[in-house]
Amino acid sequence: MQSDVIDAEQFSTTADGLDGIIPALVGALLDRRDELMAVLTRVATRQAAEDEFFRSLRALAGAPWEIQRNSPGRLRRLATFLPSNNLLYSYVLFGVIPSLYTEEIRIRPSARVAPSAMAVHEILGPAVRACGGLVRMAPVSQRAFLADCASSDAVVFTGQPENAGSVAARLPDDALLLAFGSGPNPVVVGPEADLAAACRSVLAARLYNSGQDCLCTDIVFIHRSVAGEVVTRLADALADVRTGDRRSASTAVAALVYPDAVDGAAAFLSVHRQSVVRGGEVDTVRGVVEPSLLHMPWQGAFHPPEFFSPVVLTMEYEHAGQIRQWLHSPEEAARGMYVSVFGEPGLTQTRISTSVVCQERVTFDVEDGNRPFGGYGPRAGSVRRRGNVTGRPLLLSAEAGRRDLP
Repeated sequence: MQSDVIDAEQFSTTADGLDGIIPALVGALLDRRDELMAVLTRVATRQAAEDEFFRSLRALAGAPWEIQRNSPGRLRRLATFLPSNNLLYSYVLFGVIPSLYTEEIRIRPSARVAPSAMAVHEILGPAVRACGGLVRMAPVSQRAFLADCASSDAVVFTGQPENAGSVAARLPDDALLLAFGSGPNPVVVGPEADLAAACRSVLAARLYNSGQDCLCTDIVFIHRSVAGEVVTRLADALADVRTGDRRSASTAVAALVYPDAVDGAAAFLSVHRQSVVRGGEVDTVRGVVEPSLLHMPWQGAFHPPEFFSPVVLTMEYEHAGQIRQWLHSPEEAARGMYVSVFGEPGLTQTRISTSVVCQERVTFDVEDGNRPFGGYGPRAGSVRRRGNVTGRPLLLSAEAGRRDLP
């Protein structure tokens, strides 16, 4: 890869200046689609990879609007910890689009999927360079990459929230750190919900890429008046879910990429065996978690883990106040992202505690690569600047537009 840092004035980041760049980048994705899909399906189901490809196209197409709207200050260097899923989409969000207002971007792929992430970079990196951007990716150690972070204007961190502090400690005081975490993203199925539509949405939000996404819902609250029918519908639907080769277009659930997710699901299903309605089996050798449904009575002190597997956990509630109280608990206020509400007239706010409310939609319906992502829980997503940590929806160009740059 070329070693010279581009001049800050080499290209313009105004909407007019991107007229030729964006079509070229979109064209590169379209021209190399088959190669990209072959790479993505190493770690994602074909269905999820197709969705990711089109989300990437949409984000690129929306980049001129995003940049014009946020007017990001020009960054000298950006350091990015690439997540282990959504490899193409993350490369576009944290590499390709920022290259339009950043002189140099350095990316460290997750060690779990480094060969696949490097393959995405090898396919698209030349197109980014041809458009004047400079993106470097290398599977270096975290210690070595922290040295890059220390000399960067901004850092995108996508690891465990508790590790964000150690990254921040290595940064200059005026550096910008965006820490992307995760949350339970609960779904609420209320007494007035269209049950067929709500159940389809629940399964879409839980089974995306076999459940291996931070936007997947980890708990579904069902009003007592409709709990029996909803649980039956979900159990029947899960019986028809196809498990198989992730490269097949008809496969909804495949072997998991992360062994710890398999072990976590096996442990949870074992401990809560009495709550299993359907499924519950785990093949730890093959890494396959059977699409499973568990149903529990209301437990206000229960806080689900992040499953990263096809485990659908439902819990019965009696009134909307229980949901509000649960979302305001210290545990959920810390990790609040989204809460999806279907047919619950007691939850009409746009935000409850730190969670952004999605009315009649799930997280995958509202997520937009050109707009801020997530909620206000500091463990779900936070920005650190000059010693201050604030939980809020995150978008790099918007945060770069907030700060005074040299």
